Amino acid sequence: MPSTASAFPIDLKSTESQLTLDPSKPQLTAEQKSTLLHNIQLLRDALVLFTATGAARGVSGHTGGAYDTIPEVCILLSLFEASEKYLPIVFDEAGHRVATQYLLSALDGHIPPEHLLHYREANSKLPGHPELGFEPGVKFSSGRLGHMWPMVNGVALANKEKVVFCLGSDGSQQEGNDAEAARLAVAQNLNVKLLIDDNDVTIAGHPSQYLKGYDVSKTLEGHGLKVYTVQGEDIDALWAAIAAIVTHNGPAAVVAKRLMAPGVADIEGSTHGHDVIPVKAAIKYLTARGYPTSVSEDILTNIKPSSVPYSRLAQNRVVFGEAVNLVLDKLSKEEAAEKVMVIDSDLEGSTGLKVIHQKHPEVFVPSGIMERGNFSTAAGFGFDANKFGVFSTFSAFLEMVISEMADNTCHFGINSFFADNGLSDVQSWLYFPADPLQMVAVIQRVFFERWPPLRLLYAFEGALHLKEDGTKFFGDGYEFVPGKDETIVEGKAGYVVSFGEMLYRSWDAVLRCRREGLDVGLINKPTLNLIDEQTLRKIGSSPFVLVVESLNQRPGYMGTWLIERQLTPKYGYMGTIKEGCGAIILKIKQLSN
Repeated sequence: MPSTASAFPIDLKSTESQLTLDPSKPQLTAEQKSTLLHNIQLLRDALVLFTATGAARGVSGHTGGAYDTIPEVCILLSLFEASEKYLPIVFDEAGHRVATQYLLSALDGHIPPEHLLHYREANSKLPGHPELGFEPGVKFSSGRLGHMWPMVNGVALANKEKVVFCLGSDGSQQEGNDAEAARLAVAQNLNVKLLIDDNDVTIAGHPSQYLKGYDVSKTLEGHGLKVYTVQGEDIDALWAAIAAIVTHNGPAAVVAKRLMAPGVADIEGSTHGHDVIPVKAAIKYLTARGYPTSVSEDILTNIKPSSVPYSRLAQNRVVFGEAVNLVLDKLSKEEAAEKVMVIDSDLEGSTGLKVIHQKHPEVFVPSGIMERGNFSTAAGFGFDANKFGVFSTFSAFLEMVISEMADNTCHFGINSFFADNGLSDVQSWLYFPADPLQMVAVIQRVFFERWPPLRLLYAFEGALHLKEDGTKFFGDGYEFVPGKDETIVEGKAGYVVSFGEMLYRSWDAVLRCRREGLDVGLINKPTLNLIDEQTLRKIGSSPFVLVVESLNQRPGYMGTWLIERQLTPKYGYMGTIKEGCGAIILKIKQLSN
């Protein structure tokens, strides 16, 4: 029976027709068109199959964007085959379209095609964003949306004799970094050519609906680029436009309008196409394309999701939105709209704002992929003495000049303490609740506090924290006190200090030690960046202190505080030291002391 150990069932070698295209001939011959269409369909079929293995594993995979841009990729490969005047790298500023890079890696022989069937599998080195030096055949790290075009400008400056291409999207073009990159490209007349997939779909919806007035072609033309707007599924028009920008002197773009995932019945034109194609939809598509069940169904149904050893997992990011709703429920609709604004950056389903949008649309502002601007907008709303702005994003996006972000670091290992970067006369508060119940308690306590003006709250997937007798630690009767460390259990032998998603894991280890007769205590530190002098002195006077958390190991958390107070317990530190390999539950293993 076919499985992921079998040979890749779609013959990628049948694309080896060595098609070459000459931009001075903008009209395709019948043979060229036939070959292009064959290659496009073959690679799209392969991409649907192997990205669906991500869905079968219970992880993400982002099928639609990579599927969309296969025509552009095939044309670029034909240009690279024809001449050395092109830099032969398919840069892509939409990092989640990483399936394209893995497909190219297989075509180039860097990985065997059958390895594609391990897409997003733990330890497969096929994570959700491309990472240079980590995955064979990958030629760049994409970073988050908006980082690639500025980098490609630098590549063009370093290779002035070459034409440099970059795939883009209507989502990535919303970022402020792209506006800056456009100005530089025009000012320096860089030989950068953009191929923009304008499918009107992002994570949370359709830009034409939530960002009215936004037009990719007009925006780029306004910056001074030469722009051709075509229907992306019209291969003759697409090639003619690409030929035109290649022969144009200076920066230029093709904006290819199409539905998301054209021809894939269950996800075409919908936000569902942004993420991984469901297994049933992939089987339906491949069956309609004429492939036998051995190519799709037998492979995909034999893949099983990884089991999670914890039975009480909950998503704090969802609970965050629900906790905000509990606060808003106490206000009238009119009072809530007057007092609170919640602004989204196309991440409402990922950061918990969706439940606020659904229950309290009067406070919700849908916006584009514009974190820097939206953060400042939230701050501006809260500038009034009796108004409060709410903004959310991934912690990896706190500083918009992070150059490399992938699934291996996006939700794990990034050190968030650079958010606490003010001088000593300005205090920010970094809250990291340990479980959903503490999340609710934190929101209830701090939401309408006027000072400090900046409060950062972290959400994650974790288990409910239980006492030794099985009752909920943060249940009825618990009150959160900002800046106060919490003693989960006292210990004479020493203390483990933890927070967030590592607290329940640390608690499991502490309980095991206590059952073996080692009297170890546990401290929860829900306010990361403030010192609780009383607790610090208590643990600093004990035989040892072991800090356990999922941020990276570099800062040596709490060590300096102890030294400054002449407290000298044996000190150990467990933090992230290398990239993870898959889901959070697997990445937790990438810790060391």
